[in-house]
Amino acid sequence: MEQMIVEMKKSIIACAVATVTGSILFMAGVVHAATVPPLPLAEPQSQGISAEGIKRIDAFFADEIAGDRMPGAVLAVAKNGKLVMYKSYGYLNKAANEPMPLNAIFNLASMTKVMTAVGALTFYEEGKLPLNAPLSNWYPQFKEMKLGVVGEDGKLTAVAAKRPITVQDLMRHTNGLTYGARGNTPVHKLFPPASATAALTYSGPEFMDKLATIPLLYEPGTVWDYGFGIDVVGLVQEKIANKPLGAVLQERVWSKVGMPDTTFQVADKNRARLAQPLPIDPITGKPQKINILNDKVKFDCGGSCAFSTAADYIRFGQMMLNGGALGGKRVLGPQTIALMTSNHLNKDIRNDVAGTEPGRVGYGFGLGVAVRMEKGLSAINGNVGDYTWNGANGTIFWVDPKENMVVVMMAAAPGEIRKIHREKVNALVYGAIEK
Repeated sequence: MEQMIVEMKKSIIACAVATVTGSILFMAGVVHAATVPPLPLAEPQSQGISAEGIKRIDAFFADEIAGDRMPGAVLAVAKNGKLVMYKSYGYLNKAANEPMPLNAIFNLASMTKVMTAVGALTFYEEGKLPLNAPLSNWYPQFKEMKLGVVGEDGKLTAVAAKRPITVQDLMRHTNGLTYGARGNTPVHKLFPPASATAALTYSGPEFMDKLATIPLLYEPGTVWDYGFGIDVVGLVQEKIANKPLGAVLQERVWSKVGMPDTTFQVADKNRARLAQPLPIDPITGKPQKINILNDKVKFDCGGSCAFSTAADYIRFGQMMLNGGALGGKRVLGPQTIALMTSNHLNKDIRNDVAGTEPGRVGYGFGLGVAVRMEKGLSAINGNVGDYTWNGANGTIFWVDPKENMVVVMMAAAPGEIRKIHREKVNALVYGAIEK
């Protein structure tokens, strides 16, 4: 393995002369000539990752790709601040027989939410976005929201909500602004299906006006229910800064962390690096696609619409693990990161996190991330204090402070199989830890 690291470093030097082919072999993956490791490299075993564990991880991806259950993936694992795994597997576009490069670009789906939450907390630190402030401070149309009540006859009536939606409600998903696709009640049917769908349909102002007219599914502050809260937080940031969310995050997060490929709008020159899903869903056998790869959104939806690479996102996760700073540049203070990654669901709030994210029994929810409260209840391995959120199109992310570890797995693998991949990748990574 030490020899592998030596060869990897030689490959970086060789980038300058690799322009003829445009790619080089790098840690078992094909990488664009300009790519360099996003964090300092270390031999896996020096950081407690076993060679046998890595073989099992490699075999898993080989089997999934060969079985048409996943087109390809990029895996990045950082331990103790060092990059111990950084590999690409399979295909960027299997139909075109294009191999997966390390710098492939993926739609993050709901992993966008974690970055949007960090952006919001930069305003919180400036005193511009108090957690107890009502949403109506920025969008007055939300001042007197209605609560949807479904009678025994199935008819929907609207009654006045008892309390306003706060910024904290938006960030911890206790706001009643549900995703329409996540239920069949008369209230669900009034909401847009999901974040990306809404952004493909409405402009930011249209979206907010739409939400303000729909009765809430739950009384604010009473139930954890997955929905549009983080999208709304993104639009609040736009109001405060008077600029699009992408510009806000570029200024306050991405430029500081060093995330050059993270964006809401993939430039034409980079679109060839977009990872494509398999044309057929491996579970249902039906055609599948990721619409946002080709269709342009009408606003920067903070709940789902960003794109990134494994390299960029592992740096983002390392910044969080470091307490808000990376490479001498600070995004948030350590106390703010601690607040973000603590449980915000008190005993009076119904916790339905496990109903949305399988394997999250024993988790609470912080500001944009699920937070583990107990070890042993969940089907997912980990430690008390780990925090996570994943993406519906196949991306995976978690931070385990006890293990001093960040894991990012990027794949264009939507549908129900993504939930299977989450559990298996989790088991494989923890199974590789030997000390």
